[in-house]
Amino acid sequence: MQQDAASTQPAAPGSVPPPTDAAAAVTAAPAGMSPAGHSDAAALSQMGFDHLIHNFDVLGFAVFWVLVVMSVGSWFFIVINAWRAIAIRARSARVRHVFWETSSAQEAVRTMEEQPKWEPFSKIALECASAAAHHQRHEGSRMVEALNRSEFIDRALRQGVAHESARLEGGLTWLATTGSTAPFLGLLGTVWGIYHALIRIGASGNAGIETVAGPVGEALIMTAIGLGVAIPAVLAYNFFVRANRVTNAQFDEFAHDLHDFFATGARVDSGAASTVATPPKPGAGGARK
Repeated sequence: MQQDAASTQPAAPGSVPPPTDAAAAVTAAPAGMSPAGHSDAAALSQMGFDHLIHNFDVLGFAVFWVLVVMSVGSWFFIVINAWRAIAIRARSARVRHVFWETSSAQEAVRTMEEQPKWEPFSKIALECASAAAHHQRHEGSRMVEALNRSEFIDRALRQGVAHESARLEGGLTWLATTGSTAPFLGLLGTVWGIYHALIRIGASGNAGIETVAGPVGEALIMTAIGLGVAIPAVLAYNFFVRANRVTNAQFDEFAHDLHDFFATGARVDSGAASTVATPPKPGAGGARK
């Protein structure tokens, strides 16, 4: 009874009551920061790219470096193909104009030989001129009997156009592969990071924001990296496919004119009025199919 009376005895005037547990927790926090703010700061201190790198395992490192290699390769091919597309477009009209405006075929061939090695239209013209000269040197041989001049030039033009078209496609396979697989690699890194985050949360026995936000937020960074690698690759791939389609159409047009010029000795003007062509005599060069 005396103990109960002592416990219920009112405090003396001017005395300070002892702090409770809740009050002690509040006063333990830094000045100007609530307990919720303290938890958020602890969560943010454990979330970031640097913290993600230091907590990678073998699979996490593998996924991250594969994405880095994909990104470096993609930007390399983007720069190379962009420079090549711009350079070809800037020179294509001038090269074709110079070829048709020269006074003789020999002068035109000499002009094409002076063009840069990467310039495709001059290489197609040289392939055609070389085939025409080769066929002319072997007149009367079995080769000439098997293939007339038109067919021989046509084969050379097809090979030249196919070779230059293949050169235009350099790097497109890498861009297409990166654009289609990088998001899934980033997602794999995210899933693997969340899996390890859940294991750490379960081991700690604490599901507070300071325990969940950091690991899960870091895992989502891998998805962002995957998208950042894939989006430029997809955009560049679509742009270069469109540019190559236009260039290939110009290859075909130029090849048709070259065939007519080296097979018949005159370029067919597409704007001229149509005429009825007489059928070739037996043994003469046939028309191109």
